[in-house]
Amino acid sequence: EVQLVDSGGGLVQPGGSLRLSCTASGFTTSNYDMSWVRQAPGKGLEWVSGIIRRGNFTRYADPVKGRFAISRDNAKNTLYLQMNSLKTEDTAVYFCAADQLNVIRTPVSRSDFRYWGQGTQVTVSS
Repeated sequence: EVQLVDSGGGLVQPGGSLRLSCTASGFTTSNYDMSWVRQAPGKGLEWVSGIIRRGNFTRYADPVKGRFAISRDNAKNTLYLQMNSLKTEDTAVYFCAADQLNVIRTPVSRSDFRYWGQGTQVTVSS
């Protein structure tokens, strides 16, 4: 069974940092481009960042550029999202997602990725 398990969320104050992890089982992450997608309260799914299979090219949504960093360790079958300078607007459930099937939409659809993690809650509040 293919599974993605994301973790690392929590409560953090504005300006703080958090590192999310996503570990895959049932497939090797190096076989897929991967992304982080988030859903803020009352909003749709928003693509946050993506990384190609080799991990040598990354892209970010404008709201997180310069603050978030996506990376992967294919040997550990793990995807990461380092989040710095967090803002209250970053509060959301964060999902890792693999095997993009369609062009990025606004909002993202669940059908746009073949595999999804269960989500980890990130709350940025003072």
